[in-house]
Amino acid sequence: MKREWTKEDKELAEAGYEHLAQQKAQGQKGGEMKLDNVDVHEHKLSFKDLEAELDTALDAKDPEQSPGLSTDEAKARLSRYGPNILTPPKKKSALRKYWDCLMTMFNILLIIAGILEYILLGVNFKDNFPNTYLGGILIGVAFLNAFIEFYQLQKSEAILASFLAMIPPSCRVVRDGTLMTIPAADLVKGDIVLVRTGDKTPADLVIFASSDLKVDNSSLTGESEPQERFARPDGVQSRPVEAENLLFNSTLVVNGEGWGVVVRTGDHTMIGQIAALTGSETGKKSPLAVEIGRFVMMISAIAIVFAVVFFVVGITTAYKGKGEQTVTFAVSILVAFVPEGLPSVVTLLLSIAAKRMAAQNVLVKDLQGVETLGMYCALCLLTLLATDKTGTLTRNQMTVTNLWSGLRMFSAFQSNNDSEDTEAFTIGAPGMREMVDVAALNSHVKFDRTDLPFEQRKILGDATETGLIRFAGKYIASWDEYQKRHRRVFEIPFNSSNKWALVIMEKAHEHGLLTSYIKGAPERVLAKCSTYLKDGQEVPISEEFRAEYDKAYDYMASRGHRVIACAQKLLKSDIYDASYEFSKTDANYPSSEYCFCGLISLEDPPKHGVREAIGTLRLAGIKVMMVTGDHPKTAEAIARKINLVLGETKESLSKKTGRPIEEIYDDEVDAIVIHGDDIDSLQGWQWDQIFSKNEIVFARTSPQHKLEIVKRAQALGHIVGVTGDGVNDSPALKKADLGIAMNISGSDVSKEAANMILLDDNFASTVKGVAEGRQIFVNLKRSIQYTISHSTPEVIPQLLYVVVPVPLPLSAILILVIDLGFELFVALSFAWDKPETKDGLMRMAPRKPVNDRSITSLKRRALRRTKTLRRDPETNEIVQPTRLSRWMATIKAPFTRKFWEDALETSDNETLVDGKLLSYAYLEAGLIEMAGGLVAYFVVFLKNGFTPGDLRRAQSALSDSPSITYFTKSSPDFTNSRGQVISASKQVNALAQAQSIVYLSIFIIQCFNVFAVKAKFRPPFGKSVIGNYYNFAGILAGACLGMFIIYTPPLHVVFGGTDKLSPLYWLIPAAFGVLLLVWASIRVVLMRKSIEQSRVKDIKGLMMFPTMRTMSMRSKH
Repeated sequence: MKREWTKEDKELAEAGYEHLAQQKAQGQKGGEMKLDNVDVHEHKLSFKDLEAELDTALDAKDPEQSPGLSTDEAKARLSRYGPNILTPPKKKSALRKYWDCLMTMFNILLIIAGILEYILLGVNFKDNFPNTYLGGILIGVAFLNAFIEFYQLQKSEAILASFLAMIPPSCRVVRDGTLMTIPAADLVKGDIVLVRTGDKTPADLVIFASSDLKVDNSSLTGESEPQERFARPDGVQSRPVEAENLLFNSTLVVNGEGWGVVVRTGDHTMIGQIAALTGSETGKKSPLAVEIGRFVMMISAIAIVFAVVFFVVGITTAYKGKGEQTVTFAVSILVAFVPEGLPSVVTLLLSIAAKRMAAQNVLVKDLQGVETLGMYCALCLLTLLATDKTGTLTRNQMTVTNLWSGLRMFSAFQSNNDSEDTEAFTIGAPGMREMVDVAALNSHVKFDRTDLPFEQRKILGDATETGLIRFAGKYIASWDEYQKRHRRVFEIPFNSSNKWALVIMEKAHEHGLLTSYIKGAPERVLAKCSTYLKDGQEVPISEEFRAEYDKAYDYMASRGHRVIACAQKLLKSDIYDASYEFSKTDANYPSSEYCFCGLISLEDPPKHGVREAIGTLRLAGIKVMMVTGDHPKTAEAIARKINLVLGETKESLSKKTGRPIEEIYDDEVDAIVIHGDDIDSLQGWQWDQIFSKNEIVFARTSPQHKLEIVKRAQALGHIVGVTGDGVNDSPALKKADLGIAMNISGSDVSKEAANMILLDDNFASTVKGVAEGRQIFVNLKRSIQYTISHSTPEVIPQLLYVVVPVPLPLSAILILVIDLGFELFVALSFAWDKPETKDGLMRMAPRKPVNDRSITSLKRRALRRTKTLRRDPETNEIVQPTRLSRWMATIKAPFTRKFWEDALETSDNETLVDGKLLSYAYLEAGLIEMAGGLVAYFVVFLKNGFTPGDLRRAQSALSDSPSITYFTKSSPDFTNSRGQVISASKQVNALAQAQSIVYLSIFIIQCFNVFAVKAKFRPPFGKSVIGNYYNFAGILAGACLGMFIIYTPPLHVVFGGTDKLSPLYWLIPAAFGVLLLVWASIRVVLMRKSIEQSRVKDIKGLMMFPTMRTMSMRSKH
């Protein structure tokens, strides 16, 4: 039954895309004035004048024979004019970067608190003298935090610079009459350069020969459509930006090829002269940075609220109007709540991860410190990976396997997979010579050297053409003579829209002098044919032929081979004579009535490790789909080899059961193969149906289709990763949340568009990236969980001090020592944590999974947002709200029902700081630590003669009239409940011991908490939990610091410790530490069911072993 696209579907599909057209229009307007003020004039010169001005030699008729510059002359010009490098954009100064690191919420709170302490010092120097140390430490901590973050940012940028140096841009240039590849930085004025589809223009070039050359100037001019460029022998008298013979540095070649002479390099190029267009640092925050920022603001707000509340309570109860002491007390509450070391910990954790990823041959581009390290967060969040096939999943090493012509199938190399009626290939068989001619003459390959025999030459071209030429070259006696004998008259190169290439050659036959050859996608080529070649004769295409053609096509494609069709047309001299003007613009070339020569299949085997990598990603809950330009049968066959498709499609189920496709319901199949021709007509509900499948293949797609697929997936809430290596992948790579390009086989265009580059072209590095991203998230979460666990044992004793009251269990300065002393060492050590179980993380669903509930929620919100947008009544364009109206809407939002419905809506998402983490830190581990600290506190006081009642009575004396202060050197003697008299010195010693044991209790229990926070899948025991030796190094460093502060007499003036505290008291917090580990073990059991539910179920049929071809190749080494 056909379902109609509802109004809701239509509105939802459009929601979120309206701004794109507006941005495009603004981009075009922005650059117009700047583009007019540049000094480029060489495009106005004729070829002869150009040669004279640049002192070079070019051959417009046969550009491959251009002499170019000599090596010595090029070196001289390079030393004279400098390298072809743009001056980097102006970056923030080191001072500005440090200032940005300092101006974070936590640091600002610390600085304000420190300044307050010094203000109190000015008000009453004698009573507030201890605040000298506290104020200085608070401010010093803020500056130290900023320095650690700043230092790591500088190191991260250095890592990026070193890795970018490993992939310098290169170009093809003619030197000494030989075509060679050199670094683009070595180009000089006068060099002859060849640019092809997928290249990034290395300098400003004047074109002197081209073939269907089109460039993407959008980065420079804002023009959205590719611009055609061709040679103009007499030059053009227009503005440089409108010149049809000029290519600009850094623009992208999206079609055809061209030969040009370098007229400008480096800062003298068009883009070099327009300083504003070279870009500057951006401040876009990653999802991870947003989550951390939200957490920081939440904790800061809680800290400020509690500090104010405690100030009010303190000044009305314990301190009775003593403002200076109350402010110090409020500062201690603020310090207890704020995890001062967290910014440094986050920065260091992510920087350590960056180094690890760099070692895995994964390069994150445009790294501006921590913010773009959110790319690892994107890897952690990834829910859908759309991958190209050729060069990404396969090796991009094409080998001709079969040929079909005249209704006969031939095998080009020995194979056990061919059927019995497949004949061995011979060049003398009918139709084979014509097939070889089409493969050899309709080609755009170049050679690195032409002075070597054909077999020893390196072919410069795409994998398909390279495979065809390697095959055809075996059956051509003299390749160079053969090419010269058949001169090219006209051509239309292959592009991803046409999916065919056409060439007209001087090749004589009995009816004329010219022959037209066409090759490309079989269905496109067959549509241009009316006859087929059989036994050397042209026979009209019949239904019998079409049936045999479908059978042969299916035979080739079902083996995962790429299939190319060949056709020819013998042009008659009475129509196409030597003076005939062929033209592409008005379609003045033969485009129909061709004779179908046959089919050629090429095998491109999967890369090593791809099958296992895709299986691992699928077990990690990431939906992997193939988006390729190949035929659906070829794509499906490859997908079945590499774990991408395991289940039945409607077509395969129909074939297996004999039922018509129309009678098979969608819920009967779990896999789907979509033809690109169907994409444009898909309705909203059909997209939902497609993405509901676990195994998806899109075939015969264009670049526009790939982009549309990414947009549709993102509209459903997917975090989309795209892998690709070709120019046709670049729009999707740019739009994706995480664009991943290949370094070795990837085009300059794809690398330009991607966020991440796999330096070794190993698809399996994506798996390493996902695992690393997830581990980073877990380690960061553990670190935060550990760090904020001590807030409860720091804050609750302060509350008892005011409410009960009892002597202050923990001073503000000791709280600072906890947060920035041993806590910092241990929190950093989590960066080196290994996974808790071997495959635990890679068997869990993504932390923001896309399911029916999330999609429904997202659609409802998007639809509501779309309906609230104001539109111009005449043009129906969206009217952007003013800043004031946005502020007002934000203020009003919490008072609306929808706001709270959205906020309280249940979700499967796992955030960095969620309810479970806060519950553990504040209510579970926090309360155990608090209990351990307070028990030790009261035991120490009891041992020194103070019962809890005595403590309350002594502290309450502060509010008596007259006021009596105990626990100071000048205090009067105190008589306890047993009648014992305790002198002032014993009171001071008792308080020092009690505060010291509270400090040490938090440290000791936190040592146990290091291992307790790791318990998610298993109890906190075993090698995986204690295997991180940096944890023990951090604990040792913290222990040394704690012992030094508590037991060193000179430091007692600042920190209030004592060397009289017996180590036997340490056993109390140690017992509570063991209790914490027991609770962590119980918690694992209690949470096992919810963890099991979020674990990805086993996938039946996954093949987690190498392909046979891979295994045989490995066995040779």
